[in-house]
Amino acid sequence: MVKEVKDNKKLFQQTMLFEVAWEVCNQVGGIYTVIRSKIPAVVSKWNKDNYFLLGPYFENQASPAFDPIEDLNDPVGFAVHTMRESGYDVHYGHWLVTGRPKVVLFNPFTIFNRLGDIKYKLWADHYISINYDDDLTNQVLSFGHQVTEFLRILVSSDIPDGLNVIAHFHEWMAGVPIADIRRQNLPIKMVFTTHATMLGRYLAMNDHNFYNNLPFYNWENEAKHFNIYPIVQLERAAAHGAQIFTTVSDITAHECTHLLGRTPDFILPNGLNIERFEAMHEFQNMHLDYKEQINEFVMGHFFQSYSFDLDKTMYFFSSGRFEYQNKGFDLTLEALARLNYKMKQENIDKTVIFFLITRQPYYSFNAQVLHSKALMEEIKRNTEEIEKDLGKKLFYSVTQNNGSYQLPNLNQMISEHMELKLRRNVQTWKSYSLPYIVTHNLVNDGTDPVLNFLRSSNLINNREDKVKVVYHPDFINTANPLFHMEYGQFVRGCHLGVFPSYYEPWGYTPLECMASGIPSITSDLSGFGSYIAANFDDYEKMGLYVVNRNNVSYYDSAEQLANLMLRFTKLTRRERISMRNNVEENSTHFDWTNLARNYFAAYEEVLKR
Repeated sequence: MVKEVKDNKKLFQQTMLFEVAWEVCNQVGGIYTVIRSKIPAVVSKWNKDNYFLLGPYFENQASPAFDPIEDLNDPVGFAVHTMRESGYDVHYGHWLVTGRPKVVLFNPFTIFNRLGDIKYKLWADHYISINYDDDLTNQVLSFGHQVTEFLRILVSSDIPDGLNVIAHFHEWMAGVPIADIRRQNLPIKMVFTTHATMLGRYLAMNDHNFYNNLPFYNWENEAKHFNIYPIVQLERAAAHGAQIFTTVSDITAHECTHLLGRTPDFILPNGLNIERFEAMHEFQNMHLDYKEQINEFVMGHFFQSYSFDLDKTMYFFSSGRFEYQNKGFDLTLEALARLNYKMKQENIDKTVIFFLITRQPYYSFNAQVLHSKALMEEIKRNTEEIEKDLGKKLFYSVTQNNGSYQLPNLNQMISEHMELKLRRNVQTWKSYSLPYIVTHNLVNDGTDPVLNFLRSSNLINNREDKVKVVYHPDFINTANPLFHMEYGQFVRGCHLGVFPSYYEPWGYTPLECMASGIPSITSDLSGFGSYIAANFDDYEKMGLYVVNRNNVSYYDSAEQLANLMLRFTKLTRRERISMRNNVEENSTHFDWTNLARNYFAAYEEVLKR
């Protein structure tokens, strides 16, 4: 399905390309990473003055990364000026990311007074009825109307002869204009990419046999059942209205055939700007440095109750949007319980700390967790104070001992005040309770599926457990008082990422691990996992493991995942270092400089249709 194409310089120079996405200058999810990371590869090939991104304007998101353009003496500037004259709030400037592309952002709130007319025309022209008042849907419809108006003005203006216009829409939230552009017969070639079908996401969350049942779903009945019928209509209109329809993986293409009624023309695998992650020979040192920061958290969290050897401790993690089944959190926890049992049975002298990083509603940080962290930091400050004072006394002592080379009694050099202060801190810090498995006070503590599984399986950080769990229901950043590090730094400090998704059209998390030189586990039901399995013969040597979930029972998949993790715990330090080298070396396969050619092939094809 993927077609190769050589660089077509004429295509790049004589075509205006507009990429339209809800996540331009608006970080919401994975599409933000797709759009932003791909920019350098596109601008390196395309005429920079002919490449633009269109997105919504949310001031708190856009303003820190937006540099306005005052000169409106070009076709895009003319369209922006014309819309402003008509009362639209339109922003034209550069997105302050690598490549500095030009962007046009539309404020969806300024025309909310016209929503009645917009919804009426959607029904009158396309038989799509949206008679409810949902804030996100209203914003999407307002944004779509403004994008349509902008493109209509643009192609009606005095653009140079022979200049083609391609509009590439990402996801249903950006695809609303497609039906109107076709209806008005505007001279615009359109590409639509679905990164995940809306109906597929809902079905997968509620049907454990989703993939086998795909050919038998009645899309209308299912969409009405989940109360997303108008959204699915919009998605289908975009898929059928665009001249070229694409998706990100073979798995999602199969889903599109049955749920959207059209098989994609191209597969556009997602990549990363690997250069942004590259650390060259430093990446092994970065792993050690960031692991030390994680060590400090682990000591503060666990060592108040009991201790273990950090040199024999490995850090596994999973992260992503909280979709308990779709993201494979359920399978991961089941496999961890089995791993705990297997490590005990085989008497493996190692400890696994598993971090689950996701976002769930919470009231606050757990006060005891913060208190333990603070006391740990106070103990560290005391020891550093003693170290500094002791070093000074030792230096004077050994240089004034008249030729005697015997070390003095170091205990006698520590003042009684400092000794008592340190002892009090340690005694206050020590606890007889088990370390908490969740770092925050959850709003739904009693019904949270992660906590319910951990409690029912007794995976609650007992002293004798080989596998211990830290459930962190918020994303990690430098403002986080527990870690004081960016998410990417946290990833580099871990040993293994675990992402055995059940529904994952692509899956950036294992790819981000790879770009950071960290091995990871994915599944054959994720787009990335199926791509790996289809295109690389010996992917495990690359530090990539693929759990079989397609036509395999849940418990068989859990057993395979547990055994993969068990194998990893048995690797020596030298073997893990070698694997990280292989991971980092092979990450360039997924750089946009290699994968963007699939986009260029789709653009070349759309101009022929």
